[in-house]
Amino acid sequence: MSETGHVDGGTDRPDGVTDPLLWKLALGVADAHEPDGEGGCRNLLCAGDSWPCTPWNNAQLALRQAQATERVGTTGAEASSGWSAPVVPAARRATPTATRDAGATASAA
Repeated sequence: MSETGHVDGGTDRPDGVTDPLLWKLALGVADAHEPDGEGGCRNLLCAGDSWPCTPWNNAQLALRQAQATERVGTTGAEASSGWSAPVVPAARRATPTATRDAGATASAA
């Protein structure tokens, strides 16, 4: 069993969190990109970057998204569904028979 220092089970999760998985992942990123005390990011992936770094800022946005009742940057139906575009069913594939028949018709013309 690994010891990461993170609390499992959502005991520290605010009541308003609507997406627990996003919340947990964003919290992990934010924790991994803490300031180093010298004005930089502690994470090796951000070596030389000042704090707050891009991943930390993105994690803060994700934390807000995880507890938002209306998604940031969306309105109306997009906010209620969680999707940024309407869902359109995929077109049906042509069956091998239909494709063969269409080819025969095209060559006969």
